[in-house]
Amino acid sequence: MSPTEVLVLDPKARDRVAEDRELRSRGPVARVDLLGLEAWAVSHPDYLKRLLTDNRVSKDSRRHYPDFEQTVQRWPLWLWIAVENMFTAYGADHRALRRLVGPAFNHRRTQAMRPVIQDITDRLLTRMLAKQEAGDLVDLRADFAHQLPMDVIHHLMGMPRQWQESMADPVAKVFDTSLDIAAALQNGEDLKALLARFVEHKRAHPGDDLTTDLIHARDGERRLSEEQLVDTLLLVFTAGYETTVGLIVNTHRNLLTHPRQLDIVRRNPKEATVAAVQETLRRDASIAFLPLRYATEPIDLPEADVRIEKGEPILAAYSAAGRHPDIFDQPDVFDVLRPNASTHLAFGHGTHLCLGAPLAVAEAEIATRSFLNAFPDAVLAVEEHQLTPVESIISNSLRELPITRRGDKHTRKAT
Repeated sequence: MSPTEVLVLDPKARDRVAEDRELRSRGPVARVDLLGLEAWAVSHPDYLKRLLTDNRVSKDSRRHYPDFEQTVQRWPLWLWIAVENMFTAYGADHRALRRLVGPAFNHRRTQAMRPVIQDITDRLLTRMLAKQEAGDLVDLRADFAHQLPMDVIHHLMGMPRQWQESMADPVAKVFDTSLDIAAALQNGEDLKALLARFVEHKRAHPGDDLTTDLIHARDGERRLSEEQLVDTLLLVFTAGYETTVGLIVNTHRNLLTHPRQLDIVRRNPKEATVAAVQETLRRDASIAFLPLRYATEPIDLPEADVRIEKGEPILAAYSAAGRHPDIFDQPDVFDVLRPNASTHLAFGHGTHLCLGAPLAVAEAEIATRSFLNAFPDAVLAVEEHQLTPVESIISNSLRELPITRRGDKHTRKAT
């Protein structure tokens, strides 16, 4: 395949919608350049579901990616394929690791977390209201969407307050695809070292939390290695944080820029908020591209005129799939009444379906209903075209979402 046929993905994601449209125009499965690494990007939902449930597709880079050793030494996203946890496990190894973490995110635990989520949400909204009353500009991302998932994850993991601030920056950098290889390598090493120190802290101060459960599985039952223990914590923190931040930001952005849809939600906040969150997941998946999977043997896709050779990387293109016109009518339109919005693949599909999806959705629904109640006259403080995306091939969100009251200075024009 000639270089002109490979779509080079923008590491700064300056126009995600246009890039996804171009990717879809190249067929359901197309070649892309992901920070210097070529892969097959799958953008059609039907093909994506097929490959995500195909036993010939693995996430274990050590076993099934021939270029693993060279790649982790030169690729800025090395951490995404080098960790040893259920994210990169395959077959029986994946099932065993998933069973260790699964109970923390089952339906009963998620329901039990709702009062905790509501308490954190109320505290953050009270602080935001005070900030607004003082005349300061409120940034819904920094003041709300960033803090809520972090506090929830810290609660689940039993992380004391003094540890929390040190986690925020290195976790965010895992998704920053503008970092060079040296900075990415250093950040990954720093984050794993920080989590290793946290494990030692929890060994000395156990509690009723997921970290203590994982330490017991390591020290008592020997069901995972020390490396897997640290990398599993890394997975929970990164996956539980960034996807939910993006979901909260994107949901509020969609509502504040679509007054008629916002009115539907205000008139029926219980059911319509659920619909708004699902439509946001469909239209603006928090994770645009998720690296990587690998073919364990040649895979022929004759309908797409594609043959994926053994060992070739596969990239799930979730944001492109969410707006595919073959599946969704008028896919760029935000419509909380869309009947098939919940068929999105924003949390993956098959054996690697995100364990924390129900918790993330619960956080977004509680956050949205509570925010609209606390800020009934909220509008964007800037014009929509002034909003800037997070510089990341992986994350699909905004760097900030400034809000103000309707009629205040710098209020955006109503549409």
